[in-house]
Amino acid sequence: MSHIASGIKRRNSGFTLVELLLSVTIIGMMAGLSAPVYNEFMVRNDLDVTTQEATAALRRAQTYARAMNGDSAWSVEIQSSVVTLFKGTNFAGRNTNYDETVSLPSTITISGLTEVQFAKLTGAPNTAGNIVFTSNANDSRTITVNAKGMVQY
Repeated sequence: MSHIASGIKRRNSGFTLVELLLSVTIIGMMAGLSAPVYNEFMVRNDLDVTTQEATAALRRAQTYARAMNGDSAWSVEIQSSVVTLFKGTNFAGRNTNYDETVSLPSTITISGLTEVQFAKLTGAPNTAGNIVFTSNANDSRTITVNAKGMVQY
């Protein structure tokens, strides 16, 4: 006895080719539209994290200097690819065993102060000014070190 004769209809289950192509097209469009937003988010996140880490290094250097950690002044050297907290006032002649470094993403450029030294006991900086981090998307963050040693961003 055939299926038609018995009154039972056979149903095919699954997706048609049109439904499958439409789904793939919609997913592709959503991914294409979200990629630039994700990239912008990542660049801004790199900028924020870099600013926070550099600020923390400056504050830590000042704290170490005030506490006379190692009976020495402490400083921060800011270069294009790394921020280095080091013991002493001479970056070239420092003891690298005390270094604390933060790597900088290649999407960020730096301008302004390149080195800040904090005096032993007082924690006073040798210079006041700004450190500006700029992303390749032209967003920027500024860290300010004032004459009394206050570090803020």
